[in-house]
Order: sequence, then C-alpha cells, then structure tokens
Amino acid sequence: MSTFNDDDDIESSSAPLIEHLIELRQRLIWAVGGFFVAFLICFYFAKQLFNLLVQPFRWAVDWAGLDHRNVELIYTAPQEFFFTQLKIAMFGGLVLAFPLIAAQIWKFVAPGLYRNERSAFLPFMVASPILFLVGAALVYFFTMPMVMWFFLSQEQIGTPGQVEISLLPKVSEYLGLCMTLIFAFGLVFQLPVATTLMARVGMVTSEGLKDKRKYAIVLAFVAAAVLTPPDPISQIGLALPTIILYEIAIFMAKRVERPREVEDGDETASE
Repeated sequence: MSTFNDDDDIESSSAPLIEHLIELRQRLIWAVGGFFVAFLICFYFAKQLFNLLVQPFRWAVDWAGLDHRNVELIYTAPQEFFFTQLKIAMFGGLVLAFPLIAAQIWKFVAPGLYRNERSAFLPFMVASPILFLVGAALVYFFTMPMVMWFFLSQEQIGTPGQVEISLLPKVSEYLGLCMTLIFAFGLVFQLPVATTLMARVGMVTSEGLKDKRKYAIVLAFVAAAVLTPPDPISQIGLALPTIILYEIAIFMAKRVERPREVEDGDETASE
C-alpha cells in the first residue's frame, strides 16, 4: 500500500518538474536566439564598432599634442583582424542581448519568489546593467584615453643620436585592453549591488564593512594591479572608484538594514 502511495507522489511531482524543464528550455532558446541575432548584427557592423573603440586612442593623440601623427593600428597575422571582429561581435552581442537574457532569467525565477522578494530583487536587476554601463562609460571617456596618453608618452622621436620609436598597437591587443578595462570597471561597479543584497539577507552589516575599510582599500589596489595593465593611470583609475563604491556600499547597506530591523521588530511584537 505504501509503495502505491510513493509511486503516486513520484508521478505527481514529476509533472511540475517536466513543466519547469520545458519552460527552462524555452527561456534558453529565447536567450540564445536573441544573442545569435545580436551577434550577427554586431558582426555586420564590426569594423564600425572597432573604429568607435579606437576613438579614445584619437583623443589621446590630441591630448599628447601629436596632431601630425596618424592613428594607426596593425595586425601581423592574416586571420587576426577577422578573429578580432568575431570578438567584437560576441562582446557587442552580449551587451545588446543582455536585456532579453535578463528578462528571460527574471521570468523563469520570478514565479518562485514571494511578492516581497520580487519587489526587493527587481531594483537590483535594473541597477546592475546601469552600473555596468556607467563603469564602461568611465573607461571609454576617461580611463582609456589617459592610458593611451601614458603609452604615447613613451614614444621616442628619431634624431641623429637615437632611433625613432612609435606606438603601433595590434588590433587584437588594443581590443583586449579595451575589453579588460571594461569588464574590470563593470564588475567593480557591481560592488554596491552585491553588498546591498548581502546586507539585505544578513550576510554582512554596515558596521562590519566599516571595520574592514582599511583591508578593502588594500584589496582595491591589489585588484587594480591584477585586473589592469601595468601602468599607474589605469591602476589608480580603477582603485579610486572602487574605494568610492565601497563607501557607497556601506551607505546602501545601512539603508537596507533599517527596514529589516523594523520587520524583525514587527515579527517579535506579533509573537
């Protein structure tokens, strides 16, 4: 008799599982399909996108007072620029399709959350891509031009007593530098979001973050040294925003602690 009941329980639980798997497959198809379409669009405009990424190099040339200098990049392998365009298409496709991918993740996860959990989690879903774009904009308009200006300052003008040394970046290495800085700054700008979520569930507290401030400053410079090229401008340019974002994270953690304390007090009073 018990075996019969166990079989019924298994059969009754298998139906929702199959439905979840079918829904997961549909969400994945939409996400992958959206990325593939965005990839094709970005690959079609890959050269224009690369020229857009070269704009910080042009600004650096102007800042260095090298108006006579041509902004020139090279590739030394026949397939190098083709693979560079593929990387641009993948990177651009991911950015372009991210709203669709995030929407599919949200539609799959949201039905399993309580209403208060959905209302608490949704703002972070919106804030995360915005902060990533802010970090990417900081790289594009400030950090990358400053980094290229620093590298341009290492050039040497040819004279009778010295050889001419010019900066001629490879297309793959220039794109790699751009993507490394964008990902590094984009991830660092997620610090307030991650810290606020952890504070909301009680994993960290604002007081604990304050006590660990000196360690966070050291880790900020260590992370900047690891994630950025070995030049002082990009390292300081990443470390300083990280420290500022850490202070913002402390403020946000303190903000979310207050509603949680009120909720805990209400639950205690009701008991």
